[in-house]
Amino acid sequence: MATSEWWRGCVIYQVYPRSYQDSNGDGIGDLPGIIERLPYIAELGVDAIWLSPFFKSPQADMGYDVSDYCAVDPMFGTMEDFELLVSEAHRLGLKIIIDQVLAHTSDRHPWFVESRLDRTNDKADWFVWADAKPDGTAPNNWLSVFGGSAWEWESTRKQYYLHNFLASQPALNFHNPAVQDALLETVRFWLEKGVDGFRLDTVNYYFQDARLRPNPALPKRKRDALDATNPYLFQQHLYDKSRPENLNFLKRFRALLDSFGERASVGELGDEERSLDTVAAYTSDGDKLHMCYTFDMLGDEFSPSHFRGCVERFFAKVRDGWVCWAFSNHDVKRHVSRWAKPGQSSDEIARFAICLLACLPGSICLYQGEELGMEEAELTFEQLRDPYGIRFWPGFKGRDGCRTPMVWESRAQNAGFSTGTPWLPVTEKSAARAVDVQERDAHSLLNHYRAVLRLRASQPAMIEGSVRFLESGKKVLAFLREHDGQSILCVFNFSDSPVRWKLPSDIEISTALFTDQTAKTSGRTITLPALGSLIASVG
Repeated sequence: MATSEWWRGCVIYQVYPRSYQDSNGDGIGDLPGIIERLPYIAELGVDAIWLSPFFKSPQADMGYDVSDYCAVDPMFGTMEDFELLVSEAHRLGLKIIIDQVLAHTSDRHPWFVESRLDRTNDKADWFVWADAKPDGTAPNNWLSVFGGSAWEWESTRKQYYLHNFLASQPALNFHNPAVQDALLETVRFWLEKGVDGFRLDTVNYYFQDARLRPNPALPKRKRDALDATNPYLFQQHLYDKSRPENLNFLKRFRALLDSFGERASVGELGDEERSLDTVAAYTSDGDKLHMCYTFDMLGDEFSPSHFRGCVERFFAKVRDGWVCWAFSNHDVKRHVSRWAKPGQSSDEIARFAICLLACLPGSICLYQGEELGMEEAELTFEQLRDPYGIRFWPGFKGRDGCRTPMVWESRAQNAGFSTGTPWLPVTEKSAARAVDVQERDAHSLLNHYRAVLRLRASQPAMIEGSVRFLESGKKVLAFLREHDGQSILCVFNFSDSPVRWKLPSDIEISTALFTDQTAKTSGRTITLPALGSLIASVG
């Protein structure tokens, strides 16, 4: 693999800073805490760390409301701490990817503070402003992801401003070249600090329709099929995101990254109806994003046909782009809790899932704590901190359940996360899965993760290889990863009972690289236990 393309097939580990390690006892994780745990991350066997936002922010949306793009929020530490983090990560062979929240700022950002004053100041058109309709209502029917209208009235300017999320997260006006220039300078700032890449939050929300045309309703048959607590899903989002003008900005962004050499970018794409079309556009021709991830594998569906369909649809649509797959992140329920059936061990799901994820073609992203089998925490309404969950409770419980602190020492106060009161509680169930417990057990889930990631790193076909699916029935997913004369067979039993799967006549197993102890091969028949997997070299 070319050094300049280190991102192809890489393993990224997402760190949610406020929940990783608290170094000063204030109950909130910080950059010095992450530095302390860098050896642990390196030993896991990943290539890069994605840091969720640590910039200066009022924290209305846990840092995704930035008030200064070029400053570290004091709750997380200092700029010197960040520089040391980058230096130590690089010493350990880890890349640093940071979250860039470019679609909107905090309403306390100096740009918006000036913009809202009147209609003639230097920043007057740096955000999306519009007059009220004659009856005083909002300019159009656009909705906020976090509930209600996407428009908020500003009494000083006597206009509405757009916010796709919280009212305190005003949308920037990317139609203004000065806004693009200013944002790219903030990207340059972090490139000069030595970061290796960027995860672009809500990358398809940068531009809106200049004419502010209303979105049409989702067809009734599709609305009726939804189990939606949020009416945002009732619209076809044709005009408030995924606009074609975004392609030229992404080219400017990529040109800046390329001028710094071996840098990478991954875009977050939540685009319900058109995600693969957007991925194809955003990653084509090598002059925009390096890769994207969608929410295709972040949902509840758990079946061979679903995962095969996700991969096949991607490669059918995206000819020259790249994908990054993930099963969990800070915005969705943890996958062991989504996929485990009643009475089923979450450890079995976790062991199965990392084998599957490691075998998929593309890059992969892990979310902190999944290597320990951390489950979704059950929180009361009073414990919630997520404005999204608070707004839609109890139909939607928000994102706090997947954001509870990392657990390091089972018998320490707050499982070693903090000596103070954690910003979210550490549950007893999580504490029992602490790192110190699992490091003492050679057969633990943590050591399973390490072994699977070592295997992936040692097999070029698992990193760079093409994928060819095999006919395997309704319960089994089977495919080959092939590269430069190497061929690896990957077989997964999704069912909760043992299955037998017959090898195709043209395939001969030469070496089992990774398998469940109870998996058996007899002649041309492979018997896999419930949630069993087999990874083998093919001769």
